[in-house]
Amino acid sequence: MSRTIRFLMSGILVAIAFLPSNALYAQDAKWTPLFDGKTMEGWEKVGKDETSKWEITDGAIAGSGGASMIVCTKGPYKNFKYRAEVKINDKGNSGLYFRCSRKPGFTDGYEAQIDSTHTDPIRTGSLYGMCHVYKRVVEPDTWFTYELEVRDDVWRGKEVTRIKITVNGDELYEYLDFAKTFKDGYFAFQQHDPGSKVLIRKVEVMELPDNVKK
Repeated sequence: MSRTIRFLMSGILVAIAFLPSNALYAQDAKWTPLFDGKTMEGWEKVGKDETSKWEITDGAIAGSGGASMIVCTKGPYKNFKYRAEVKINDKGNSGLYFRCSRKPGFTDGYEAQIDSTHTDPIRTGSLYGMCHVYKRVVEPDTWFTYELEVRDDVWRGKEVTRIKITVNGDELYEYLDFAKTFKDGYFAFQQHDPGSKVLIRKVEVMELPDNVKK
């Protein structure tokens, strides 16, 4: 082996050795599907309204009728990347929940809003009650990709939960929750009201390491 090749290989090994641990982890981490595209296996309805319905329609989970939640029974999750393809009807309202309780109500967890034209002016891309987007980011009756990156970290000496919101590949913002309002939990979707129809497909999660040293 020539001296030049040995030098190049040595440089590559040194570069890898100094990569942040998260970067090394990300190379090995894989997306885990949470929805098989065919059945409701791994998902459970929460709510007593008998008019609320969750079913499989054309390879997607479809919510309609009265208010309820549908929860992924896998978990709990703490630090992760999470993504799903979502579609909401005109005047419809829903929410993508994370770090929520196993039997959640509408306030039991963080909620990434799903809303293009509902009377509630807080639109898709909002972290409900924390960081609001009032501009229409996606059109109703249109599939879009919702992505989250959620992890506990330390920022300027203070522990914080970092929540990064991305829609259709466009990173909208990163919200720093110093209260660390919800510690860990499950994923869920909301059926808001009888006028709303939400569709969900390609739901995936990638777990991330804990950055906070105990």
